Amino acid sequence: MPSLRAIAHPTDFSPASALAFAHALRIAVTAKCRLLIIHVSDNAAKDDWASYPHVRRTLSQWGLFDERESAAAIEEKLGVKVVKVELMPMGAERGVLHFLHDHPADLIVMSTEGRHGLARLLHGSVAEAVSRAAHVPALFVPEKTQGFVDPARGELHLRRVLIPVDHAPNASPAVDTIMGLAQLINVAAEERLLHVGKDAPAVTRERRAMQVTRTQGDVVDAILATAAEWHADLIGMPTAGQHGFLDALRGSTTERVLRAAPCPVLAVPA
Repeated sequence: MPSLRAIAHPTDFSPASALAFAHALRIAVTAKCRLLIIHVSDNAAKDDWASYPHVRRTLSQWGLFDERESAAAIEEKLGVKVVKVELMPMGAERGVLHFLHDHPADLIVMSTEGRHGLARLLHGSVAEAVSRAAHVPALFVPEKTQGFVDPARGELHLRRVLIPVDHAPNASPAVDTIMGLAQLINVAAEERLLHVGKDAPAVTRERRAMQVTRTQGDVVDAILATAAEWHADLIGMPTAGQHGFLDALRGSTTERVLRAAPCPVLAVPA
């Protein structure tokens, strides 16, 4: 992922989505790309754009923009074009996928907790289904984690990236994507590759062999323990649908990682 042209941020306007919004906006500012804020209407909900964090207000709070200036000035001064999209009721997953089919994005940023709709990952798996069907990297930002973006100041704190790897799928392309995004955000980001098992796979990046740390035990427990002990700012997970690493037990393994992750999780199709 040498560059980003567009970031999609599906939202249900819940308080839980605010941290994901901060990550989407800050990454868009760093990458100087389009930010698509997507809301799918729900007849049962009374959501309102006015209740969602304002882009100009947030950028002003971060010291990057004068809130009194027009929205058009954001693109002129920061290189970020913000597009707000309101989709008609059709189901969250269907609505977002329909939009992304006509307006491709290079990264999807979503909250994993909320009151309904898109953020209801752990019960409805909508966010996961969107990322899988869209075939693009998806950054899941749990509400109760610190994240690597300070929502109050817009500061980036992405220093350590943990990447679990296995023999299948081939993790090398995903590692390139994960670290490409990490270094786009912070050039000094450090990676640690982790294999749970005896024989670690061979992983290369930019034609050089990568060192892989090995450990034993339950896959999910080992990932979460390493992320906590190493103080990881991001967990990057190569995925390959229901036949790939961490997806063999879909509905338990992946869900458990996301439920208890101490930091955001970046799922990347291998």
